[in-house]
Amino acid sequence: MKRGLLATTILMVVLLAQAGLFPTGGSATDDTKKAELLFVQTAQDARLDGEKLILKGISPAVLFFTDRPERIAGSMKNDRYLKLWTEDGKDSFLADPPNATLSVFADDTVGELVVTLRNPQFTGDDLTYDINVIKGKPLEKGGPCALFIDIIGMPLTPLSYAGVARRSVYRRW
Repeated sequence: MKRGLLATTILMVVLLAQAGLFPTGGSATDDTKKAELLFVQTAQDARLDGEKLILKGISPAVLFFTDRPERIAGSMKNDRYLKLWTEDGKDSFLADPPNATLSVFADDTVGELVVTLRNPQFTGDDLTYDINVIKGKPLEKGGPCALFIDIIGMPLTPLSYAGVARRSVYRRW
């Protein structure tokens, strides 16, 4: 029985390595395959206060997804998402703040504002970003909203968040 389990484990490791889902040794380099994750946050209300965007009653999870060919989709809790803002590197939110489009639904219309996001801060169920407006008019009235946040590159190794998400998505199919 133990011999069969060992053979199965070795076969799985070989198949995962061939599929690129298991690290094959060595250190991470610039050749590491990356996923470009896009994020979506939703909240019950959005308000502008000077150069601050306040998302009131924010959802406890942030959705993320990629485009083809990887087709990763999932969600992460807000505390994990906030850690992305403290990680350094040339392709990080800290080094290169993302652009985002805020869509606010009020009075059967949708208002859109394109901004650059910096310095996310949680206070209870509210999330505040420092912003620079790129395009659009400031919000006249708040309402339910969705914030579509630009990409960040994440490694696709099994030990990365994107790698874990990729494996779990594939397991569901």
